[in-house]
Amino acid sequence: MHPEVLKKCIEAQKSKSILANCSANQKNNILEHIADSLENNKEVILKENKRDLDLLKNSEGYTKAFHDRLLLTEERISDMAKGLREIAALEDPIGEVTGMWKRPNGLQIGLTRVPIGVISIIYEARPNVTIDAAGLSLKSGNVVILRGSSEALNSNKALVNIIQQSLNNLNLPAASVSLIEDTERAAALDLMKANEYLDLLIPRGGSSLIKTVIDNSTVPVIQTGAGNCHTYIDSSADLESAYNIALNAKIQRPGVCNAMETLLVHRDIAPDFLPKLISALTDQGVEVRGCKKTTMYSTLVKTANHKDWETEYLDLILAIKVVNSVEEAVEHINCYGTGHSEAIITDSYQNSRLFLNQVDAAAVYVNASTRFTDGMMFGLGAEMGISTQKLHVRGPMGLEALTSLKYLIYGSGQTRM
Repeated sequence: MHPEVLKKCIEAQKSKSILANCSANQKNNILEHIADSLENNKEVILKENKRDLDLLKNSEGYTKAFHDRLLLTEERISDMAKGLREIAALEDPIGEVTGMWKRPNGLQIGLTRVPIGVISIIYEARPNVTIDAAGLSLKSGNVVILRGSSEALNSNKALVNIIQQSLNNLNLPAASVSLIEDTERAAALDLMKANEYLDLLIPRGGSSLIKTVIDNSTVPVIQTGAGNCHTYIDSSADLESAYNIALNAKIQRPGVCNAMETLLVHRDIAPDFLPKLISALTDQGVEVRGCKKTTMYSTLVKTANHKDWETEYLDLILAIKVVNSVEEAVEHINCYGTGHSEAIITDSYQNSRLFLNQVDAAAVYVNASTRFTDGMMFGLGAEMGISTQKLHVRGPMGLEALTSLKYLIYGSGQTRM
């Protein structure tokens, strides 16, 4: 095994029992301390982030959306600190008794929440994930091993250094949160096979990263992130509301997994709705690709092909398709969607119920932007990722998603006959 990976896995194992037995007050103090340290060290963080951004600008993979994912600002650092304080304010799930019952033989059986143990997360160029993952793991009593991408290495090292200093200051093991600094593929592959040390692995990023982890990991994996998200504008929709929601879902932050990638529009409102929307989208730098009917409404639209319906662009690109009914919209979404976030804009109760009941996704919206699929927006403080699978969690993963259950059995001398 890769030397750095092995060393940090061993250290994580040694730390997990200490962290698992911390009180709620101890864990909250850690989070508050880290939040204060983030705000007190903004200049250091921004300096290291600038090093990453400067390197990115000279790389072949540079896009504005990629730049936005990597970028840290004073406001974003303040938001990370705020997120940690919100996590600290949440109820501690560890030790919660979720059920208790008595058997005829007198045994008292209960279920209680416990930490999962050692979690690792492999993620792409989003430094805020470093803080989200650390905060949620610490509050839920889990040790976490972070493995970010090379593009964010300097930012992540600065953030983890701040976290570890806080842990040291509070006499807790620094290895409770660690970072694999080797960004070569071999180190990541060894982490994926460290099932002797890891209890859970979470990939957070694009579809290629998620596929690589699923194909190679011997550690249990929760699949997250890939978001080919749709918004369907129904024939009964309020067009002003639909216009505002569609713009927000695409352009507010196009490089994140809950941004809209395909817009479906009912044929009855397409002539009134699409020309204005397409004009606004292109004014904002969005490349629009559409079906044959969509191209009739604007010369700015490129003709879409089959691949466009299944692509998560993570960029200022949008596919548009005109459909004949809500049923056709649902069929398209269930065919091409990734089970992430889907929305209907409608004033029809019947169509909203059909959409809610028949669309297979972690988050399904009526008259709101898909951009709200987010741990902080859902009141979870932050998220470890957005699970697009169905076991053991689905949707934004907060504290409860990072726990397991333990049976507690109280007896009075019973033996089995």
